[in-house]
Amino acid sequence: MGRPALILMDLINDVVHPDGSYAQEGYAEQVASRGVLERAAAAADLAREQDIPVIHVTVGFSSGYPEWPAGSPVFAPCRDEKRLQLGAWGTEQHERVRPRPDEVLIAKHRLSPFHGTPLDVVLRAQGVDRLLLGGVSTDLVVMSAARDAHDRDFHVEILEDATAAANTELHQAAVRLLARTATVTGVAQALSH
Repeated sequence: MGRPALILMDLINDVVHPDGSYAQEGYAEQVASRGVLERAAAAADLAREQDIPVIHVTVGFSSGYPEWPAGSPVFAPCRDEKRLQLGAWGTEQHERVRPRPDEVLIAKHRLSPFHGTPLDVVLRAQGVDRLLLGGVSTDLVVMSAARDAHDRDFHVEILEDATAAANTELHQAAVRLLARTATVTGVAQALSH
């Protein structure tokens, strides 16, 4: 079925760490209760063992917020509340899923990891045609990535057990919708030898 790549999205301190600026919105609790960091780390280890590229994605804005979309319901509070500043602790990958020095780290400024980033070029340069997606949040980032990837003719698999949303209801609704354009699977199934 072609060459896969594992893409782990927005597993950053601001979103998944209990002290992160989005923790109170339910993400950290859902990530912990679902074991997302453990499964994402296991997925990365399995991918590395099989020479599958592991690509990490972080969301954030440069100093002064020049890329900030003021009209976005998702990102509107970021500038005033100094959230998601690239280069700060909050936009670092959580310690459980930190990139290795030879792994790609993509910074994005919108929901989709393809929008305004070199992700498509990186994938095609490595002959990738199958994407294994994990991260937060299922209903926003993972869904945006999956649909964008689908329209770029990638085969998409959602690692459901390595994803989470702000609450169970949003996660389950997103998974149902994702199944219309992607294969919903799990870490062990997608990365079994």
